[in-house]
Amino acid sequence: MKKFYNEVAVEPRAGGFAVTLDGRPIKTPSKANLIAPSERLAQVVADEWSAQGDDVDPSTMPMTRLVNTALDRVAPRAEDVVEELVAYAHTDLLCYRALDQDELLAQQDNVWQPYLEWLANTVGVELQTTNGVLPLTQSEAAITTLRREVAMMDGFSLTAFHAFVSGFGSIVLAFALVRGFADFEACWAASLLEETHQEALWGLDGEVEDKRARLKAELLASFDLWHFARA
Repeated sequence: MKKFYNEVAVEPRAGGFAVTLDGRPIKTPSKANLIAPSERLAQVVADEWSAQGDDVDPSTMPMTRLVNTALDRVAPRAEDVVEELVAYAHTDLLCYRALDQDELLAQQDNVWQPYLEWLANTVGVELQTTNGVLPLTQSEAAITTLRREVAMMDGFSLTAFHAFVSGFGSIVLAFALVRGFADFEACWAASLLEETHQEALWGLDGEVEDKRARLKAELLASFDLWHFARA
């Protein structure tokens, strides 16, 4: 759409900070005022709107999209989102190890097991593992603790955390990232362990590489949201 404003500003409002266009608060797609919990996050959104040329291109505004998602889609159904995230424990990538692939299994044990041990020792959640793809059902105690931990997050944190869990395929890696056990690159590499093992044997598919790069960019934007919402 054509750019319809001249001045972008950040203003304190009830509940946080609004981004205004010519003095009027930006609205989310659901027509709510776009209110960020921190001035830093609001400024990042404002910078995206300030950077637009003659046309407003939403694809160049990842933080605006994430804030809209937090306000319109996550916060109003926070309890459901918490349950969706906790359910990942039953299918967590790190809990399913290779069968009849000794080299890959050794890599998984070496890279993944420290994350599971950290989760047990630090968060108090002990997850079972298996070899193969037959589904696991994690203990009710583990699920209850995970639910309590995730439920403490606000809508903005839940939005970022959901991106990490779904992007990594692992609630364990998501917790390791946000609790500072490992940095983003380490968690990203751990999530791709099986894929990179296969690619070392058979080569890399260009289409897969492009898709992976897009996902990584989305996760890095979500990592910014995690930090900026607390700034």
